[in-house]
Amino acid sequence: MSGLWVFVCGPSGAGKDSVMGWAATQLAARQDIVFARRMVTRPSHPGSDHDVVTADQFARLMDGDGLAWRWEAHGFHYGIASRYAALVAAGRVVVVNGSREHVNTLKSAEHLRVVQIEVAPVQLAARLAQRSRDTPQEVAKRLARNALFSNLHSDCTIVNQSALADAGRQLVAYLMASRPAEQITSQANYPG
Repeated sequence: MSGLWVFVCGPSGAGKDSVMGWAATQLAARQDIVFARRMVTRPSHPGSDHDVVTADQFARLMDGDGLAWRWEAHGFHYGIASRYAALVAAGRVVVVNGSREHVNTLKSAEHLRVVQIEVAPVQLAARLAQRSRDTPQEVAKRLARNALFSNLHSDCTIVNQSALADAGRQLVAYLMASRPAEQITSQANYPG
């Protein structure tokens, strides 16, 4: 039996981390759906959803087959530990906080799904400005960069423009429906 990788991606400011966090909380008791922790060569900040590694540690992980997935974005290295590949092989759904640029390079595969979190450009610009992490020029660059991913293939698109729970419920429903058929049958009576 084989499980699935589900890459969740979207532009900075679309609320991807919040939607995934909401869904992870709702699915915390489930063992068949796992939210992977990323390893990133970037310092941690409040609300970070990654484990900090140095560039040397990351290189050793790559050399030692310690990573199932890896990519670069915004000058940092991102990776998903190989132990998650064992969970997919065991039939679990492993959810990854991914990068649109990385996902764009992946070939379509039976064990791979892509969920895209989107928001209207006006609301996205307002969210980015409200965060006060980027200068107005950097916000403009981020918004312009979105055009590069206008044709990104996704198996599910979630528009996160109203209550967080609305988008979160959509992700939960998609993940529940994405479970391999064997798991759905064997867990039909699961009170989740």
